[in-house]
Amino acid sequence: MTDSAQLPAAQDRPPSLGELIDRSAVLKRGLVQYVQGPRFDRKLTAALLEAAGTDRSLEESTAVSVIDQFALQHRLPDGRTPVERYADARKDLSRVERQMLLGWTDVVEGVFEIRAKGGDALVLLNLIDDLEYRTYSNMGRKAFRGMSRGGFVIGRLVPIAPYPGTWLVSGGIASFRKADGPQIAQLALEAAAEHPALVFRNPDKIAQGWEQMHRDREAFIACFGADQVVLPPADAQERIDVFHRHRWQATRPEAGKHDPTEPFPAHLSFRLPEDLQAADTIGIIYDATEGMNLYRDYGLLDALYTDPALTSSRRHTDLLRSYLRDTSISPLPFQRLAEAHPDTVDTVISKVLRKPGSTWTEHGEAWLRRRKAEFYEREPRPGVSVIGDRLAELAATAADPRPLLP
Repeated sequence: MTDSAQLPAAQDRPPSLGELIDRSAVLKRGLVQYVQGPRFDRKLTAALLEAAGTDRSLEESTAVSVIDQFALQHRLPDGRTPVERYADARKDLSRVERQMLLGWTDVVEGVFEIRAKGGDALVLLNLIDDLEYRTYSNMGRKAFRGMSRGGFVIGRLVPIAPYPGTWLVSGGIASFRKADGPQIAQLALEAAAEHPALVFRNPDKIAQGWEQMHRDREAFIACFGADQVVLPPADAQERIDVFHRHRWQATRPEAGKHDPTEPFPAHLSFRLPEDLQAADTIGIIYDATEGMNLYRDYGLLDALYTDPALTSSRRHTDLLRSYLRDTSISPLPFQRLAEAHPDTVDTVISKVLRKPGSTWTEHGEAWLRRRKAEFYEREPRPGVSVIGDRLAELAATAADPRPLLP
C-alpha cells in the first residue's frame, strides 16, 4: 500500500485520541486511493454518474460524499464493504488501527445543531435521531473555523474506536447560520420521513414510535371500524384524509384546545399516488407491526379467495402473482387473506402456483419465506417516527411545522 510508510510505528501503549485522529487522516487517504483503483472502477463510476444526473455535472463536495459513502457503505457481492476489504488487505495495521477502520461502517448521517464548541471538538445534536455526538476532524480545528454555537452542520460521522462517545467527520461537511434554523428543520424532517432508520439509531425513538403507532392504530380502528377495509379510491382518499386530520389534532401540543375552524396544514393532506387512483379498489391495513399500508386492487384478491372459481380468471391470478413478485409488498396481505378465507386458501394457492396438494398450513410460511425472505430477515421497526423536542421547536418556526412524521 502506498501509505504504509506514513503510518506511525505500532507502540506498546495505546495511542492517544489525538494520535488516533492523526492516523485516521493517513488511513482515510489510503482507503480513498484503494476504492479509486481498478477493482472498484466500474461500480464507483456508476455511483458518481448516478449522482451527476442527466447533465453529467458533479460538484466536488458531492463527489467527495459519493466516494465516502461507497467506501464505507457499499455492499459488495460477498456482503462486505470496501473499507472491510481494505482493512483485510492491510497486513501492517495495528490492532487499534484495524478496529478503527472497521468501526467506520457505522456511519451517522445527520442534520446537526452545534450545541458547544471547545478545543478541537464540536458537540453536535443530531436533529434526526436526537442524540449528541462529540465530533472531531482529522484536519484539526481549522475544519470548524467559522462555525459557532447555535449554528448547524450537515454531514456524516464515524466512530473513533476504541474511544466511546467520540466521532470523526467523514467526507465533507456543510455549515449553516443560526438564522437558517427553519430551513434546516425542514431538511431534517424530510430526511427522517424518507429514511426512518436514521431516527431509529436512538433506542428511545424506537420505543416512542411503537407507542405512537399503537395509539394511531387505535384511532384508525375507531375511524374506520376495523384495522382493515377495502374502499374505492375516492372513498379511500376522503377517509384517510379525515383520519390524518383527526391524528394531527390529537397530537398537537394544545390537543383538545384547537380551533375547529383552523385550516389543516396543506402539506399533511393525504393524496393517493397516481397508480392507486386508477385502481378498482384499495385495501387499507393498519397492522400492529407494519403500520398502515395501501394495496392496489385488493378487492379483486379478496374476491379470488372468496370464490376460487376465479382462479380461471387471468386478471385475478396475474394480480396475485404480481403481489408475489413485488419486492415492496410484505407477506402481510397473503397472511390476512389466508386468515379471512381459511376454507379456500388451499385451493387458491395450489392452483395459482400450480402446486397440486399444497396447503397453507403446511406450506404457506415456507412459501412466503422463500419469496419474501428480506421481510423475515429485517428487524421490525415502527412505521411512525417521533421527532425530538428540539427539532419540533425549530419546525414550529417554519411556515409548515411538522411535529410528527407518519
